Amino acid sequence: MLFNSIEYLLFFIGVLIFSWSTIKLPIFRICILLLANYYFYASNNYWLIIVFFVTTQIDYWCAILIEDSNSEKRRKILLYVSVITNLLILGFFKYCNFFAQTFVDIAGVFGYKLDWIDLNIILPLGISFYTFQSLAYTIDVYRGQIKAVRFWPKFSFFISYFPHIIAGPIIRPHYFLPQLDIKPTLTTQKIDSALMYIFRGLIKKIVFGDFLANYADSAFNHPETSDMLNSWIGVYAFAFQIYFDFSGYSDIAIGCARLMGYEIPENFNKPYMARSVTEFWRRWHMSLSFWLRDYLYIPLGGSRVDKNYKVYRNLMLTMLIGGLWHGAAWHFVIWGGLQGLFLCIEKYFNVGNYQAGDTKLTFKRVLQIFLVFHFAVFSWIIFRAENTEILMELFRSLFRFDANIIIKYGTILAVVIMIIGIVNQYIDEYRSFKNWFLTRSLYFKTLYYSSVAFAILFFSSEENKQFIYFQF
Repeated sequence: MLFNSIEYLLFFIGVLIFSWSTIKLPIFRICILLLANYYFYASNNYWLIIVFFVTTQIDYWCAILIEDSNSEKRRKILLYVSVITNLLILGFFKYCNFFAQTFVDIAGVFGYKLDWIDLNIILPLGISFYTFQSLAYTIDVYRGQIKAVRFWPKFSFFISYFPHIIAGPIIRPHYFLPQLDIKPTLTTQKIDSALMYIFRGLIKKIVFGDFLANYADSAFNHPETSDMLNSWIGVYAFAFQIYFDFSGYSDIAIGCARLMGYEIPENFNKPYMARSVTEFWRRWHMSLSFWLRDYLYIPLGGSRVDKNYKVYRNLMLTMLIGGLWHGAAWHFVIWGGLQGLFLCIEKYFNVGNYQAGDTKLTFKRVLQIFLVFHFAVFSWIIFRAENTEILMELFRSLFRFDANIIIKYGTILAVVIMIIGIVNQYIDEYRSFKNWFLTRSLYFKTLYYSSVAFAILFFSSEENKQFIYFQF
């Protein structure tokens, strides 16, 4: 069930009606919404709900037993049970074929011929997201940062909340769980901001992201037939497509949650305005970046270690695992390693940390943004290219001087959309669009929503395209 479908619209309207009609019955409301969460998840592949159910059961009981135990040894064992079980489930569904095939390939290098039959395992949607969210819960309970939830529907609701379960954001338990103990409210201001997020997300996905996907797919799927101009446009198109697609999903999720009376965190903060790779990762997919920082980088020792090389080791391990989190393929690992390498370089030269309130526009700042943006663009090539042959052919096409370069109307429109994308981030960096929009008149907002709705209908295709991060 996709956000950009009529099916989801009808489902969401029904959920809104039932949820607000039961506002005076908080426990019943949680149970009704939990059923809606499970229905939403099961609509994609109904039997995989069993995997999800097993994960939540294990972490629910482990957290309670951890909190009730006075033995530190027993608490650690229970934590290990939760962590290892979650990682084993994630590893089987997502990485089993990858690691098995890698082992076969390595054995072949040493002269041992082994055969592996692909198990054709179906990847449960959102498993990387809800696994990390559930792990954060048991770890936080072990650390004493939160209390264990004693009411299973409440815990399961937190993990399975449908607006974000498929592609995030990864919600931290201390942020969301307290909201379930407070009576939700819905004000005119909340409705106003929620609609803004939803419409902004839809236009990002349907009008911008899906349109640019055609040019990105053309360049990456058939680099041997793509001329130089269209290859460059395809590379830039994917950089903007993945941003519009993923941030669009997050915007819709935030808006839908807000209409139901709950808040989920922002996941993007104008990442293409970053002045360093370090800052980029504080702006891009922030819920994952901060999760990796708090549950991997810092436990490894972070930057508070006795040897400098250990800091670089911790950065590299964190980003390599972050790359592997995105998918079971070596190009994701290489992409993560590249990110880690540049983070290490910035750490070595002590650059990359900038004041959040520093908005002064200088030539140096523009140059930094330009360089980091293009680092992101070229690293997305590695992220997107599925194998070495495609990667090398694409790089050749970028510098293949063709005599016959055809510029079509759609190509010009794609360039215009990308310019709009970067200009919008630049303007929003210095003047918040959200704050500006919410102070406009009702007439202006009605005109805006009508225009967006028309654009969505005009650009919509017969087949709704999935969000990119559904595969992760």
